[in-house]
Order: sequence, then structure tokens, then C-alpha cells
Amino acid sequence: MDYEKTAERAVELKHSGYNCCQAVTAALAEEAGLPEETLKQLAAGFCVGMGNMEATCGALVGAGLVAGLRTKGQGTLRYTRQLIEGFKEKSGATTCRDLKGVDTGEILCPCDDCVRNAIRAYGEVMNEL
Repeated sequence: MDYEKTAERAVELKHSGYNCCQAVTAALAEEAGLPEETLKQLAAGFCVGMGNMEATCGALVGAGLVAGLRTKGQGTLRYTRQLIEGFKEKSGATTCRDLKGVDTGEILCPCDDCVRNAIRAYGEVMNEL
């Protein structure tokens, strides 16, 4: 899979009404082994840091969900840890609040880039399977 093209597709989905988590999961539907619409529904509640900007970025959650599907839950925790590390390195943080600079006024990573970075981190980590 070409993860750069997948990242751009995810951004397109984000601009067509999908939230960050939905965009990532739908763009990775082939890897997940589920239809895009099912993934869109599954990921509906995982946006804006669980709806209040306090929790993990929805794009990163989406990458973790697909990792769980792809690994059938076997060893997923290890991959998720690596996803978090890769995403944080690329984006500067993992919580929506920090990424959007709610407390500092400094946006570390806009949503489009969070979506791209989640796909990129997923590709780096899951490429070893």
C-alpha cells in the first residue's frame, strides 16, 4: 500500500465531512478488512479528543483501531505503542487539546496533518507485518 497516497485520500475524506478518526479508518479500509461505511460508523464518536479535546487525537485512535483489526488483536498493544511514538514525533503531541494549542495558543499540528501523520505512523509500524 502507498501510505502517502492513502494519507492524501484520508485528508480528502476529512474535507468531505468525515471526522479525523473516520477519515483514517476509511482510508485504511482495505487494511482493516471492513467496508468504509462500517468503519465510518465505528469511528463516529472518536473525534475532537473524544468530543471534548481532552483525550487522544481521533486520527491516532483510528490508526490504532485499524492496527487491532489487521493484527486480529494479537500483539496490538506493541504496535499501538509504536504508533503513538511515531505520531508524537511527527505531530508534537497526542492529545487533541495539546495539538490544537488550547492552553498555549500555539497549534502544534492542524487536523489535516494529524490525519496524514496517523497514516504515516501506521505505515511505518505496520509495514513490518
